[in-house]
Amino acid sequence: MYSLDYYRLMLRINRFISGALLAATFMSGALAAPAATNTPLNSNLDSEVLYELLVGELSAQAGDAATAYSMLLNAARKSKSPQLFERTVDLALRARSGDSALEAARAWLQAFPASKEANRYVLQILIGLNRISETPDAIERELATLAPKERAAAMGQLPRYFVRATDRKQVAATVERALARDLTNRITGASAWAAVGVLRLQSGDANGALEAARRGAALDSKSQEPILLGIALLDSKMPDAEAIVIQYLAHTPSTEVRMGYTRSLLNAQRFSDAYTQMQILNTEKPNYAEAWLVRGSLELQDKKPALAEKSLNTYVALTQPAPESSAPAGSVRGLMQAYFLLAQIAEQERRLDDAVAYLAPIEQLNENAQDGMRLVFRQAAILAKRGKLEEARALIRALPEPQPDDARAKMNAELQLLRENKQYATAYQLLGDAIARAPKDYDLLFEQSILAEKLGKLGEMEQLLRQVISGRPDHHQAYNALGYSLADRNIRLVEARALIVKSLEYAPNDPFITDSLAWVEYRLGNSAEALRLLQGAYAARPDAEIAAHLGEVLWVTGQRDQARAMWQEGLALNPENETLLETIRRMSAVP
Repeated sequence: MYSLDYYRLMLRINRFISGALLAATFMSGALAAPAATNTPLNSNLDSEVLYELLVGELSAQAGDAATAYSMLLNAARKSKSPQLFERTVDLALRARSGDSALEAARAWLQAFPASKEANRYVLQILIGLNRISETPDAIERELATLAPKERAAAMGQLPRYFVRATDRKQVAATVERALARDLTNRITGASAWAAVGVLRLQSGDANGALEAARRGAALDSKSQEPILLGIALLDSKMPDAEAIVIQYLAHTPSTEVRMGYTRSLLNAQRFSDAYTQMQILNTEKPNYAEAWLVRGSLELQDKKPALAEKSLNTYVALTQPAPESSAPAGSVRGLMQAYFLLAQIAEQERRLDDAVAYLAPIEQLNENAQDGMRLVFRQAAILAKRGKLEEARALIRALPEPQPDDARAKMNAELQLLRENKQYATAYQLLGDAIARAPKDYDLLFEQSILAEKLGKLGEMEQLLRQVISGRPDHHQAYNALGYSLADRNIRLVEARALIVKSLEYAPNDPFITDSLAWVEYRLGNSAEALRLLQGAYAARPDAEIAAHLGEVLWVTGQRDQARAMWQEGLALNPENETLLETIRRMSAVP
């Protein structure tokens, strides 16, 4: 029988042999001579390197990071192996020793000055250590060997390198210094200024970013990078940037830029301008499917269902895969959205069989539970329109709730069915039960205020809206709803106007809030101002309720033919709008 010491000795030998085999295997790839020279390593050096590599790897296994790092870095320097330098950098990073990682990366770069990988490590470690002022040399090396077009593309990636840097202003200034030669170059200048502008914008310097976008566009009017920066500035509430974008679009813009500008317009609720951009793109590139989907969505929102259905069917025809193939992953979401919208149009027009037919392909395209839930919601809406409201509600309530937000989505869908079928008391009770469980859910409180108004509980409606405003001071819909309610009842008009103006501060381009402001101006006796505001709101968003108000102001100012024409337009948009029908009845009774 062997002694305990014997077993300990054998365990040491086994560990040593395992480490040696690991080192030898590593050396067979890592320590090969550079391919450019095909020169074998010196055999005398091999044994020394092997020893350092072996000790380094065994130290790493034993958790002695300092010894491992020292031995591996020596082995890397002697062997001039890029793989071993990378291994040493990685070891230091795993040990969370940034300074050691930087030392190894710089040693690697010194041994291989043309190595992009080594330089990238140096750059990223400097950024990680927040030594931003030391990065210009690494940035210049990163770009030095690239052809002009590749250099321009690489500059566009620079802001991503600094995404975790803390001092954004220093980053912007440092990168600008590193790109000094490019900023005046007509080939690379536009991209350089765009990169600087993005970093300035990230640092909070929107004016500096706008200047960068302008200078980049001036160097190369065909470059899209400064224009994309301009679009980002529009999203950051810098309207002066729009001139740069429009100037670019006047020539031969890329589809990417036009779509980016359109998304910015949509975010700003400038739906009419967004629609114009889609019309242009449909003419320029009729086979570009996404533009038809956006156009159809805008047409449906604009209460033009016939046009929307045509545009959406065009999208489906361009995107729908052949029977023997499957739809590209990127188009599945778009197809589902198109079919949902088409079903909605058919449902609104009481073409319920068509609505069911449009929903049918969604079951095959369905990718997740949320899509399945949305499908059931539409099926329930169709049931309700067929007079089976309770069956529709039961269908919604039977849905499972695997996600935390599913219960809320189900309740909202049921509320929508009840509102559409004028079951206001039942909807009010449903909301009351939900609020009892979440008394500070201000969105639920806002919804209940709207139902309180429908039920004639005006005092309760006002109390609920003030509760929402107190808890959520940025809830612009609550300001608008309260202000409009006061104006519609022709009471406390100065307060009503202040509430609506406050709402516009949060949503300055919302045509419905502009409609509310026009209504309070009308009640205050400012008919000319009311007419101006209503005409602007209706142009931005043709809607039956805005048409009702515009028609009334036209009527009382003596323009009765125009008023009748406006009401007819409103009826074409929504023949069931209660405000419009009541206005026509009331004003027609006026001698």
